Amino acid sequence: MPQARSKPKVVAAVVREELSSKVCAASASATSDKNSHWPEMFSNMACAAAHWMGKPIAFLVALLAVIVWAATGPIFRYSDTWQLVINTSTTIVTFLMVFLIQNTQNRDTMALQLKLSELILQMDEAENRFATAEDLTDEQLEELHEELRQQAESTLGALNSRRAAQTKKAS
Repeated sequence: MPQARSKPKVVAAVVREELSSKVCAASASATSDKNSHWPEMFSNMACAAAHWMGKPIAFLVALLAVIVWAATGPIFRYSDTWQLVINTSTTIVTFLMVFLIQNTQNRDTMALQLKLSELILQMDEAENRFATAEDLTDEQLEELHEELRQQAESTLGALNSRRAAQTKKAS
């Protein structure tokens, strides 16, 4: 039987980039419906920043900045100000990146939830109550988790007994 070939890395990267830009565009259009300029502007900026910060060139620029900073150490005699420059710079970048990462995570989580909800709602045998599981309270989620764990154990027990019966029959 012929095996399915995976997409070449270049094609996969292009598809991933197109999907990322579509999610960002969808996010921006969703915020523009609210007649508020600030959320749309932030969403566009966050998408662009996340897109560029995830590229290898961003890492290389940061690495170059650290190398330049380290090389200037002897020039500034490793002074407190010299150390303060890198400490302050990295703290500011880290502070801003936390918000950027959270925005990206929120957008990706929402997109994933929408996709899962669509799949659940389209399956005839699926329970539609799972389509809105992200809106449940912690207690409700725990109850649902326990219910599904019990179902999984029951199913596993049935599978194990079938396997044992087949093994016994085969011997």
